[in-house]
Amino acid sequence: MPSTPRAAPSRRVRSADGTEIALYEYGDPSAPVLVCVHGYPDNARLWEPVAARLADHFHVVTYDVRGAGNSDHPRGRSAYRLERLEEDFTAVLDAVAPDRPVQLLAHDWGSIQAWQFVTSERLRGRIESFVSISGPSLDHAGYFFRSRRPRRDKFSQLAHSWYIFYFQLPWLPERGWRKGWAHRVFGKLERSAGGHAPADGERSLADYLNGLELYRANVLPRLLRPRPRRTDVPVLAVSPDGDAFVTTPLQTDVARWAPSLSVQVVRGGHWLPRNDPGLVARLTLEHTRRVAGWQV
Repeated sequence: MPSTPRAAPSRRVRSADGTEIALYEYGDPSAPVLVCVHGYPDNARLWEPVAARLADHFHVVTYDVRGAGNSDHPRGRSAYRLERLEEDFTAVLDAVAPDRPVQLLAHDWGSIQAWQFVTSERLRGRIESFVSISGPSLDHAGYFFRSRRPRRDKFSQLAHSWYIFYFQLPWLPERGWRKGWAHRVFGKLERSAGGHAPADGERSLADYLNGLELYRANVLPRLLRPRPRRTDVPVLAVSPDGDAFVTTPLQTDVARWAPSLSVQVVRGGHWLPRNDPGLVARLTLEHTRRVAGWQV
C-alpha cells in the first residue's frame, strides 16, 4: 500500500525540559477542544481518520508524543517518565486551550499517560471528559494484581502482557524492530482480531525504538509501587473484545478510582482508532454530549 504524505505540524510547543512537541490541528479553533494522544509505536498519524470525522464538531488537536513523529527525540530513559509526558501535555494545553477545559481521547500508551493527566492535581479543572481506549493506569494495574479478583483474571492479563517483559530486555527488542521479525509477530497478533497493519510510512523506525523507553522508565516502578490515583473526570473506558494486549477487566474495573465511569465493550482489536475510526468518533461524540451538557 503506498504511503500517504504526512501533514506538517501546525506548530511546535516547548515542554518544561526544552523538548519540542509537534502539534496538528483540525476544525474551527473556536470550537470545543478535543486533544487526542496516541500510543506505542504510533505517532499522531494514527488519529487522522478519527480527526477527519470529528473536525465538524471539535477543534481537534493531535500531537506526536516525545520520541515519535516530528517531535523531538530526547535521549535517556528518564526523559520518558510519565512526569515528563505530563509536562508535554501541559504545554499543549497552554498553547491550544489556556483558559478553558478540553475533552481528552487517548489510546494505548496515550491512554496510560492520560490517566496520569486526569489524576494530576496540577491539571485539575483542565480536562472535562476522557475517553480511554486500551490503556489502563499503571498504578491502577498495580492494585489490580494485588486485588482479590479471581486468579484467572490476573493470569489472563499476565499472558496478554508478555511483551511488556520482553521490552525490558536490553538490545533484543531493538534488534527485533530493526531486523523486521518483531513487526511480523505483532502484526499477526493484530490481524488475528480482524485488524490490519499500518500503511507503509505511517510509522518510522524511531517510533519503534524510542518508545521502548516508555516501558522501561515507567512500567515496573508503577506496578511495584502503585499510588492511589483518583479522578472526578467522567471517563468512558472502551475495551475491544479482541484486544491482544489488554484484557477487559484490567481496563474497566476502575470505578474505585473513577466514580464517574462508563464502560463500553466493543467488537474489534487493539488498534481500534485505525481499524474502526467511525466507531471511535461516534463513542467520543456520545460521551462528550452526555457528560459536558452541551451539543457539539
